[in-house]
Amino acid sequence: MSIALVHDYLTQLGGAERVLASLRKIFSDSPVFVLLFDETKAGDLFAREKIHSTWLERLPLAHRRYQWYLTLMPLAAAAHKLDGYDLIISSASSFAKNVSIPKRASHVCYCHTPTRYLWHDSCSYIEDLGCNKIIKKIIPLFLPRLRHLDFLAAQKVDYFIANSKVVQARIKKYYQRDSTVIYPPVATEEFTIAENIGDYFLAGGRLVAYKKYDLAVKTFNKLGLKLKIFGDGPEFGRLQKKAYKNIEFLGPVDEKTKQELYGRCLAYINPQVEDFGITAVEAMAAGRPVIAFAGGGTMETVIHGQTGEFFEEQTWESLAYRLIRFRPERYKPALIKNHASQFSTERFEQKIKDYIEHITRDLANQKIFSMKITQS
Repeated sequence: MSIALVHDYLTQLGGAERVLASLRKIFSDSPVFVLLFDETKAGDLFAREKIHSTWLERLPLAHRRYQWYLTLMPLAAAAHKLDGYDLIISSASSFAKNVSIPKRASHVCYCHTPTRYLWHDSCSYIEDLGCNKIIKKIIPLFLPRLRHLDFLAAQKVDYFIANSKVVQARIKKYYQRDSTVIYPPVATEEFTIAENIGDYFLAGGRLVAYKKYDLAVKTFNKLGLKLKIFGDGPEFGRLQKKAYKNIEFLGPVDEKTKQELYGRCLAYINPQVEDFGITAVEAMAAGRPVIAFAGGGTMETVIHGQTGEFFEEQTWESLAYRLIRFRPERYKPALIKNHASQFSTERFEQKIKDYIEHITRDLANQKIFSMKITQS
């Protein structure tokens, strides 16, 4: 069976790209089709070999400001040349599922979330664009049309895989489609339990508005506790200006440094609603508890009182209440790490293999049945 992999764009390295890397490992002979490929950002994980990008790359500032061209993305995705492939596997958080599927081919979509800025987070997306006020006013005019195209594309997908139960519910709500949950891969085996714990809490990732790092900054400003924040993004400068001296911004960090930060923190702070929440699982893989808002994917990965704790409202008072009562000595690092292992890369890859084998058997049986009907 000839398989092609499709992804939205390779302009950063995040959780979605880790999924694609695992898919490429499983289906090593398969080419990857993307809207954009930025080797300076994704080249460490993806070489240009077997990566096919689109004409969007030739547009001005396409790599740095690809969000400006979202109105063109459905058209660009549909232009991928997929003739001759029997199975298309898309890794989609936006328009990868808009590909034109060859006749008699099937489409499996691993959905990270229904397109965020079309369905449930358009305001934060527009604020994060980093463009002028005129463009920010123009973009919302196109969203209803894009939402319609996104819904139509979802109806053409044969099989949906959701990366969490939260996303599964969104797929049902916005696309009116059923899906199977397979949690994304986390390199849990790369994290170790530290011998000594530090005196700081930790947060980090992509610093964008919807991840609510401003809530963490405000809370730690009030309490005076030490907080380290790793990562970069549009919110970096604004957050840094708001923070007191007890909060340290580390910027982008390499994997080894990040592992050390996780291992020695008192707890990892997750103030946002995540589709799944890879950083929270990474913290647990290092044996550290997570203090998370009671919503989103962390409700599926964190066990209250065993691997972390939840605060009920996205307010500084609610987070402060949990922090004041937090006792790190209550937690057993080995138990936390063992819990995190169920989200390992190895387990993800095995579940994907089993799933694809199952549907290909079904497709083969359907083909045989169809041939018998035709012959009779």
